[in-house]
Amino acid sequence: MYKVNTAEEAVRRIPDGAVLMIGGFVGIGTPQDLVDELVRQGKKGLTLIANDTARPNVGVGKLIDAGLVSKAIVSHIGTNPVTQKQMISGVIEVQLVPQGTLAERVRAGGSGLGGVLTPTGVGTDAALGKQTIEINGIQYLLETALKADFALIKARSADYSGNLRYSLTSRNFNPLMAMAADFVIAEPDEIVPIGCIEPDAVVTPHVLVDLLIAKGATL
Repeated sequence: MYKVNTAEEAVRRIPDGAVLMIGGFVGIGTPQDLVDELVRQGKKGLTLIANDTARPNVGVGKLIDAGLVSKAIVSHIGTNPVTQKQMISGVIEVQLVPQGTLAERVRAGGSGLGGVLTPTGVGTDAALGKQTIEINGIQYLLETALKADFALIKARSADYSGNLRYSLTSRNFNPLMAMAADFVIAEPDEIVPIGCIEPDAVVTPHVLVDLLIAKGATL
């Protein structure tokens, strides 16, 4: 049997100043209970690695609203005017990364690589301060790998050994992030007996998952 916690118990493990990867795409595929608990416990000085900062009061946008994020590494902030205001005022540091590059940097972190080479951004402001490498006459940027202290993952189902199955596009960044963090907390919609998830439906194997959250439960 796998160790199942409440969101409250899981978030107690996360210190102020932690680097967090949080799955989701404008709130879809985001572990909402864990985000709400981060806000309730007031974890501050967080570095957020995510696709975006969602919208005010939606998904990880709640962390922005509460002033808990000091740095965001994301592909865009266009849907969240609060993030934009905090960036302009200097409250939060924002690093914008092209979405495909962001995914590959996370994948590199989970695969034990130092980084990836990409032509995306060559000759633009995105290349400032980065190493450029020429291969076969083509210029590439060296984009370093991304790692996190904790990954907060949303899944459709988990079994009691910790295997995870996702649902359609809510999968998004979750499987990549589950590989790239020191400690992985998964929030499934349901926890089912071992054997109820077909082996070929398992996307994130149990060896990557440290804690499961019983959604909405008090244990």
